[in-house]
Amino acid sequence: MRSPHLSALLAACWTAWILAGCTTTESRAATAQASARITVLYDAFGKDGTMTKDWGYAALVEINGKRILFDTGDDPGILAKNVKAKGVDLTRLDFVVLSHRHSDHVGGLSFLQSVNPKVRIYAPKENFGVFGSDLPGTFYRKDDSLPAEMRYYGGTPPETMKFGTVFPGANIQLIDKTTEVTPGITLIALVSDAPGTKELKELSLAINTPDGVVLVVACAHPGIEAIVAEAAKINPHIHFIAGGFHLVVAQDPAIEKVATTLHDTYKVDFIAPGHCTGEPTFAALRRTFGDHYLYAGLGTTLNLGANPRATSNRRASGVFEEADLRSYRALLARSEDLSDGGLEIRASL
Repeated sequence: MRSPHLSALLAACWTAWILAGCTTTESRAATAQASARITVLYDAFGKDGTMTKDWGYAALVEINGKRILFDTGDDPGILAKNVKAKGVDLTRLDFVVLSHRHSDHVGGLSFLQSVNPKVRIYAPKENFGVFGSDLPGTFYRKDDSLPAEMRYYGGTPPETMKFGTVFPGANIQLIDKTTEVTPGITLIALVSDAPGTKELKELSLAINTPDGVVLVVACAHPGIEAIVAEAAKINPHIHFIAGGFHLVVAQDPAIEKVATTLHDTYKVDFIAPGHCTGEPTFAALRRTFGDHYLYAGLGTTLNLGANPRATSNRRASGVFEEADLRSYRALLARSEDLSDGGLEIRASL
């Protein structure tokens, strides 16, 4: 028969174990939230002399326990150099987002494929798009009076007509509408109506966090206000926006309207614009948001959480373990002739 003292001891141990487990879980959650960050790997402005500035955008998003590469910049050789300079391990990614078909956002994909060929890639679905597409066999008008040799597929097209991609071998999954791809992480799919980019579909990355929505945009061709409005359907509290706003040639009235809308209408907490946002827009947003404007040049790490901050440490802390370094050296050493200029990447980290 168990003694009262033993029962009390066992009960105390059980309580302590439960509390320790809860504390550990809470601690892990707090640590994950505290380590949430965005590292800018490709852009045309910045302070890090070890990285190469170029027109385009790429960022590593580490949030909600996921590692996401958002776009790949314009040039594979430059992406490779910048990734090395920041010590970022692209062999460890949960998935990749290619926001839209423009070369300054997808041009570095061949480097990514050389080091992580099987990684899942989300891209927008467009008819006859560069990422691949499909259409129902009923999409075109038919004329039964024609002889078979004058009819598409002899008059009996496949139920689904599949079209190829300019990225053979890539593990691309097409996104046709706004989709939650994993709990709390949504790809917003909108279509541009602006002159010059009409019908261009673009994906933006929205992460719902305890502090509000963290939104990463590429070029905002559909309009930054439209993208934010869509993100607000997930959570009306927009905590943080990073990326390009496509106001690089916009005039002051249009810029001021966007700045006022983001600050006063959507009450965005923090903003970290880059890429095609435009120099006058940088200035306007800094005036509007004050100390809630974060510098986001090439090489900057944007630490998220309740009070985001920007740091410019040369290497991303804690990204590589020694085993990762060894495997990554080997992968990089095998990646040759990736750019049009024949740059050979024989990296020694």
